Amino acid sequence: MIKNIFKCGIVSLICISIFYGFSSILDDDEWKVDFFDDFETFDHNNWQDQRIWVNNEKQCYVPDNQYNTREVSDGTLKIKLINIEDNIVCDNMDKYGNQHPKTPYVAGRIASKNRKEFIKGKWTARLRIHGESQASMFPAWWILGAQNNEPPVQEPNENICWPLTGSGEIDIFEHHGDFGDGHYTTGAIKSLGECDKGDWWSLRTSVNTSLSDFNEYSVEWQDSDLVYRLNGEEVYRNEGLGDNYPEPMFAILNFAKITDTPMKGEWVMEVDWVKHEFRN
Repeated sequence: MIKNIFKCGIVSLICISIFYGFSSILDDDEWKVDFFDDFETFDHNNWQDQRIWVNNEKQCYVPDNQYNTREVSDGTLKIKLINIEDNIVCDNMDKYGNQHPKTPYVAGRIASKNRKEFIKGKWTARLRIHGESQASMFPAWWILGAQNNEPPVQEPNENICWPLTGSGEIDIFEHHGDFGDGHYTTGAIKSLGECDKGDWWSLRTSVNTSLSDFNEYSVEWQDSDLVYRLNGEEVYRNEGLGDNYPEPMFAILNFAKITDTPMKGEWVMEVDWVKHEFRN
């Protein structure tokens, strides 16, 4: 009888150990949130305004919610591009010291640079675009290597040229209005091994969706792959390329105007929340 009780006890201990060991494995495989912003306010501990001139864009990025270009209201962030119908002097500079010309277009651009930066993991934003797509629209949700040497340069190690390692780029959501409504592109920028030499197209795809609906757009590191998801469903994968982006990365939300096509009024990208997750 005692032997049977002893055997039952041993079996129970083994079962418990196996159960908790399996549970631990499952826990290690689950995503855990280490950054979440639901935009009840504009939190300067999470974001800073970024003023920069890239891609020959036609707008001027302005700080401090000037012209209401990064409005926070009703629990969401509205990143806007606005035609103020008056050419203003723009202080945006490119990394070579060239100043943006006067323009009537102003916009918001925020970055988590030197605020919230993470190595790998999973980045997600829930967002939508107001109204119908228009030519020249270029809203984006993306991440960039934290050693990028473009403004603002705030740390000694921010000295690496795009898109070299340390300054790599992964585009989670970009909409190019010149190519019509109902789609976005997602994917990584392939570094060609030289400063300012990147392949924009070979590592990305176009995905159809309703841009005016709130959708969750994400990228995650899965082993050595980069996996892109729309509302939790995989839509694209950069196989074997995740380790090409080993650096801490920060997030960017911006609305650009990419061509000379005129626009009136305002364009709006509304962001419900942004989060980063990690696995043990």
